[in-house]
Amino acid sequence: MYKVLENGDRFTQKDLIRETSLPSRTVRYALGRLKSENLIVERYYFTDARQSLYGLDLKKPEAVAL
Repeated sequence: MYKVLENGDRFTQKDLIRETSLPSRTVRYALGRLKSENLIVERYYFTDARQSLYGLDLKKPEAVAL
């Protein structure tokens, strides 16, 4: 999951599921873990308010160094 987010793009959960071919539960779990470690940021997705956009928190040195 982290490797997919490394390219700097922002993804919805559906995008990440498609990109990684992982089950939705695994994607949700990975996003939760990365978010709890403050490695990713969750943003509002204006196109569809039911979804969020996820991307790396590039302000964090740990996220850049990994």
